[in-house]
Amino acid sequence: MAAQRGKDILLKIGNGATPEVFTTVAGLRARTISLNARTVDATDADSAGRWRELLSGAGVKSAAVSGQGVFRDAASDAAIREAFFAQTARRWRLIVPDFGVLEGPFLVAALEYAGQHEGEASFAMSLASAGEITFEAA
Repeated sequence: MAAQRGKDILLKIGNGATPEVFTTVAGLRARTISLNARTVDATDADSAGRWRELLSGAGVKSAAVSGQGVFRDAASDAAIREAFFAQTARRWRLIVPDFGVLEGPFLVAALEYAGQHEGEASFAMSLASAGEITFEAA
């Protein structure tokens, strides 16, 4: 796989309608997607050579997303702000070029606003998965 541009990773928030319409979160300069799976230790006195054994498929899976950037789009800013204050899970679509598309419900776990006196206003947000995340390979 060739090197990829970080700016091509897209985060989109759904509007809750049927069919779902997604709005790209504009102005993001940095974004991180973390996929996690907790392990379940099934080691006991009979484990071969006393090596740790993990129970396959038993752990809890989660996804976390963080992003930071500058305000560029009133529609996506309003959707994120509304999702945070309502603390409702909204559908998000995460597009990673040459990898695939992740989609599912996320809560806005953190939302930060900042600004320098002689600079632009910026924001940072963190999303936490709130249900099953689907994956479609690119």
